[in-house]
Amino acid sequence: MRLKVIACEVVARELYWCAARARHAVNITLLPQGLHDNSDVCRDHLQEKVDAATADRYDAVLLGYGLCNNSLVGVRAGQVPLIVPRAHDCITLLLGSKDRYARAFAEHPGTYWYSSGWGECRRKSGDPVEPRQNSGLGPTYKHAGYTELVAKYGEDNARYLADFMSQWEANYTRGVLIRFPFDGHLDLDTEVRRICDEKGWEFATMQGDLGLIQAGLDGEWDEARFLTVAPGRAVRASFDDAILAAEPTTPAPSGCPSQTGDRKCR
Repeated sequence: MRLKVIACEVVARELYWCAARARHAVNITLLPQGLHDNSDVCRDHLQEKVDAATADRYDAVLLGYGLCNNSLVGVRAGQVPLIVPRAHDCITLLLGSKDRYARAFAEHPGTYWYSSGWGECRRKSGDPVEPRQNSGLGPTYKHAGYTELVAKYGEDNARYLADFMSQWEANYTRGVLIRFPFDGHLDLDTEVRRICDEKGWEFATMQGDLGLIQAGLDGEWDEARFLTVAPGRAVRASFDDAILAAEPTTPAPSGCPSQTGDRKCR
């Protein structure tokens, strides 16, 4: 079987690790982490890549995304089935299942998650869309310093923006680094522990689980863990434990073939 994989770059190391062990031929495209800050932008990027995966080249398209700020809502299967892990976000992919993530959240609801992908995405620049302050992995709001805010928006507005961008941190009391056997050389513990110390958060580590990613690449798409979207259908949020469901697509208006979700052609 030939698989086209379209994934967020935040899971790059984990995805490539599993791809090297996959039973099937895998072609991977990574998209910038910051895209899911704007669900419409992310959705359009995903749809473009999905549509480009034609039946003469691939047997299925696998997404390395969760629901991710509703970015997947409205994404249509193209010529081949679209496979989506049942996940709210990338943390589920790194912990191995939505059930394990739910248990971890119930035990420590004030947890902020870190991984190798968080560190690498955080240090690079040039993404077309800036990540949200409280989404994905790790804090990114300090990319713009207070002096830069003052220069751009003025003193009063800068003070308001700085306060607003810091409020999300009040909901967290704990930072957890998701570890894998292949990231020990990156010294992630030191970096994440320093951040937690600065914020007054408890620091902890948790062993990651690549079972969900590996199952996706191996074609083990049981209904409990994956949503299979047939051509002619699109992803929607299910608002229950299944997280995702499929529904018939609505034909796009004439002259607007790339329409996704509820966006209207202009």
